[in-house]
Amino acid sequence: MIWFSLAFGSALLSAAAAVTQKKILFRLEALDFSVLLSLVTLLLTLPLFVFIDYGTVSLAALAVLLAKTLLGALAFLCVMLAIKNLEISGALPMMVLTPGLVALTAFLILGEALSGTELGGVLLLIVGTYVLEMRPGASLLAPFTVFTTSRKHPYIIAALLLFTTTAVADRYLLTEMQLRPLPMLAFQNLFLALYFMLFAMVRRHTLQPVRAELRAQLRAQLPWVLLVAACTLGYRFAHIEAVSLAPVALVLSVKRLSVFFAAMFGGHLFREKYLPRKAVAIVVLLIGATLVVGL
Repeated sequence: MIWFSLAFGSALLSAAAAVTQKKILFRLEALDFSVLLSLVTLLLTLPLFVFIDYGTVSLAALAVLLAKTLLGALAFLCVMLAIKNLEISGALPMMVLTPGLVALTAFLILGEALSGTELGGVLLLIVGTYVLEMRPGASLLAPFTVFTTSRKHPYIIAALLLFTTTAVADRYLLTEMQLRPLPMLAFQNLFLALYFMLFAMVRRHTLQPVRAELRAQLRAQLPWVLLVAACTLGYRFAHIEAVSLAPVALVLSVKRLSVFFAAMFGGHLFREKYLPRKAVAIVVLLIGATLVVGL
């Protein structure tokens, strides 16, 4: 199936991007890296604007995409902060919790019933999270209390909530507003670059220091940033194409494999601890997420 090949390819490219991001974030701040990556990705995207049929792009769709991209930029920044401050084999698997959060939110706020399968998936997500956050000598409740006591884990929670919203917005843009994958990718990358530059200016209150720092950092990290940008462009396009061909839940279930690939390869590369236990936890999380979305 074409959508499966696209989703699996997106997962592989996403995993490669995540591991390379972790390597770069040892040297750069999360916001500086996000600005750099967004600008280089935009440069690689510019040729795509030539092939866009602008007659199919409505102002309403661009307005929705602009709002959705703001949430996506904030989510990406939260993920970069989590990857920078936590082990990649511990931070990325948390992204799998999105379906469980959606289901629990619908149950608590909207009163939607949870089927037995969905409830089993939520329980597996809880078990997987517990196993993932276990530490020798820590209390039995530590895997849960870490989300309220740690200053680093809130980045993950924020990213989960934001990505939940953007996943739904992606499907709405592609199906209801008939925005094609190519213009969606091109304009999304343009908006991301603008947002991250805006974030940097707000943080520094002027543009000149941003330009000076970016020039120095770009020269030092150019090969790695180009690699991440190419992978990012590839996995975003493959993801959008897959979502246009199949239900978003199906696509995301395959895309989540990137978490396992990145956590295991990155964890081994960066010599992180407890990888066998984390591998078990990630598999449990992936099964739980699959059950929650009813696949």
